Amino acid sequence: MKTWGRRKTIALEEIAEHHRLTRTLSWWHLIALGVGAIVGTGIYTLIGVGANLAGPAVILSFVVAGVVCACTALAYAEVATMIPASGSAYTYSYAVLGEMIAWIIGWSLILEYSLVCSAVAVGWSGYAVGFLKSIGVELPLALTVGPHAGGLLNLPAVAITGLVAGLLVLGARESATINAGLVAIKIAALLVFVAVALPHFDAANFHPFMPFGFAGHAVGGTQHGVMAAAAIIFFAFYGFDAISTAAEETKRPERDLPVGIIGSMLICTAIYVAVAAVAVGAMPFTAFASSSEPLALIMRELGSNRLAAVVSAAAVVALPTVILAFLYGQSRIFFVMARDGLLPRALAKVSARSGSPVRITVITAVIVAVLAGLVPLDQIAALANAGTLAAFIAVSVCMLVLRRRSPDQPRVYRAPLAWVVGPTAILGCLYLFFSLPERTRLFFFLWNGVGLAGYIVASWRRAEPA
Repeated sequence: MKTWGRRKTIALEEIAEHHRLTRTLSWWHLIALGVGAIVGTGIYTLIGVGANLAGPAVILSFVVAGVVCACTALAYAEVATMIPASGSAYTYSYAVLGEMIAWIIGWSLILEYSLVCSAVAVGWSGYAVGFLKSIGVELPLALTVGPHAGGLLNLPAVAITGLVAGLLVLGARESATINAGLVAIKIAALLVFVAVALPHFDAANFHPFMPFGFAGHAVGGTQHGVMAAAAIIFFAFYGFDAISTAAEETKRPERDLPVGIIGSMLICTAIYVAVAAVAVGAMPFTAFASSSEPLALIMRELGSNRLAAVVSAAAVVALPTVILAFLYGQSRIFFVMARDGLLPRALAKVSARSGSPVRITVITAVIVAVLAGLVPLDQIAALANAGTLAAFIAVSVCMLVLRRRSPDQPRVYRAPLAWVVGPTAILGCLYLFFSLPERTRLFFFLWNGVGLAGYIVASWRRAEPA
């Protein structure tokens, strides 16, 4: 019981060699990891969803969501350089807020990363099956959807999970380098979209700019307005937290972590706002708001069918980078929790050849593959968002607590206006959390209730005399 409030002392030099990760990553690996995690299906689909809720002011929705995430990113950058250890929000909470809070955050992150990886794998499967069908290769239904949709197994989803896990097993540096190449391809595709659509820009498409107003309000039973769209669009931004899980594998964490976290957020915010502005300027938002592929639709309507196919194909390239970033992050969080003794310590073993935690990576991939191959995720995927918001709030609280508790502790990176940035991140995330569907919040509390019960039982057992 006494361990519940215990704070962990971070001393990497005391960690046994077979539990120690190898430092192989540079700042550009981290930026690519962050951009790879953030720029995924969101840029291809949420522009339409957001425009449907906010009209042309969807651009402002991207800015609002970006500000909340940017404040959180600044908090992450400061805390990550003060605690340059793997585990992200879980490790920071353990070092600052105590073991029980750390368990709750770690348990929430397991939920977030597992569901994100699985949901993205299922999404990739849909793109891949459609692409194969377009070239004359049609897979049987039984092997492309799970039992909930009348099939046996979503084989493409399982296959992409296995492929990405294989890259991670090769080593952090090797997988990060391949990820950087894939990220470059999908950024190039978005630049193609901007180049094609920009000449058709018409300022008249921005009038009226804010047809549904700023604050969220119900229209036909659905929340509309700039803030309502921001609550949805926010989820196109998270992913930069995966960078902080790479702290122990970064060559110069004091320099590389802030550059990676803040750099990826700035790049992605600029991309989102630019693409949204060009999309709305090229075509009235009502023409693409209900489309599941708004960018490709705009290009087809502008007469660029071949380039529209290129943009659609880029989505197939984009999704595996998201799976890689989140699978990487989840395996590191599992690894650190095992190294701390909150999960079986046997899982926290590092391969002598690759310097990566092969055992826990494989186990993580199996869990994700089972979820992706068999389980319907459409109704519970929003749980990932709740887990993310919990982690974001925890890191912002950690930054403020450290500012109060250890004001003189050296800080390689100091977040500007910490007492503005921190509360803005916390309040913004709380607002977005309570903007989630009630059912999602209920499942989130149930998940953490189960996790907390397991932690209490494990704590009692650890406290029993041998």
